[in-house]
Amino acid sequence: MKAVQVVARGKAKFVEVPVPTLRPGHALVRAKFLSLCGSDIRMLHFAPEQDYPFPPGTTGHEMVGVVEAIDAPGTSIQAGDLVLALAPNHIAMAEYYLAPIEYVLPLPRGMPSEQLLQAQQLGTVIFACQRLPEMAGRSVAIIGQGSAGLYFNYQLRHLGAYPVIAIDLEERRLRLSEDFGATHTIQNARHAGNDLGATLREICGGDLPEVVVEAAGEVDTINLAIELVRLNGDILYFGYPRGQVIPFNFELLFHKCCHAHTIVGATVEPNQQSSRIAIDLVASGKIDVSRLITHRVPFANVIEAYEQHRSRGDECVKILVEMPE
Repeated sequence: MKAVQVVARGKAKFVEVPVPTLRPGHALVRAKFLSLCGSDIRMLHFAPEQDYPFPPGTTGHEMVGVVEAIDAPGTSIQAGDLVLALAPNHIAMAEYYLAPIEYVLPLPRGMPSEQLLQAQQLGTVIFACQRLPEMAGRSVAIIGQGSAGLYFNYQLRHLGAYPVIAIDLEERRLRLSEDFGATHTIQNARHAGNDLGATLREICGGDLPEVVVEAAGEVDTINLAIELVRLNGDILYFGYPRGQVIPFNFELLFHKCCHAHTIVGATVEPNQQSSRIAIDLVASGKIDVSRLITHRVPFANVIEAYEQHRSRGDECVKILVEMPE
């Protein structure tokens, strides 16, 4: 089968490898669609040097496919089922993926499978919000309005946060923000230094937001979160950082006396509960993910798509990778 492999920093290539052999407790899933996200860019460009090369299949982890074979007595999943196959090892960018059965979630019929695929990242956001305090009535700013930031708009608004302030450099992404629950939007390219803080204070009734979610992972936005949170507030760092050692304004964080949380690894959750909630939200139409999918590329062009995703070229939000039939 064909698979993508990240072989060195900034370099990925197609390789030919054997189709995985079915093992007990696993399902062999034929990939139908994958999509890209920030953690893919982290593995391609910003992982520790000693991690390269990664195994074949990197960097795929958002995948829907069809079960070709299964060896898992006691499960209701059968060959031919459409499933969301979670891949915490990020090796699903291939024509087939051997998935541990605890990461194989059945999908309902009647909804396009590429939309059900978006439940993977939505599930990680639902999981991450468990790190936050009670949100009802709290003001929140969300830095970064890619797909993850848009999902935070949705989830935090439904948890009762107000106002929900979306911050991004790009107008296209901000145009989606209100559809996903943002009450206010700020294009921070138009603000500098204290101007952004002043705007937030005006929206929040005289003070900075009580909660700031960083959903971009850029060095500038990681530090911007500290500037924007109020004294004794909360920061949730969700965006994968672009590197291991970065300039960080610890003095300002220290004097803000805030709670700073990081979160990763939603698949540790028992029964993948957040992912199952996300599937139900997408399948029921309570959240419309169709507008997130701005670009579609064939599997043969996925390496070029990584760069488009990294640079946010052509106003992309979510890039869908279509696998060969």
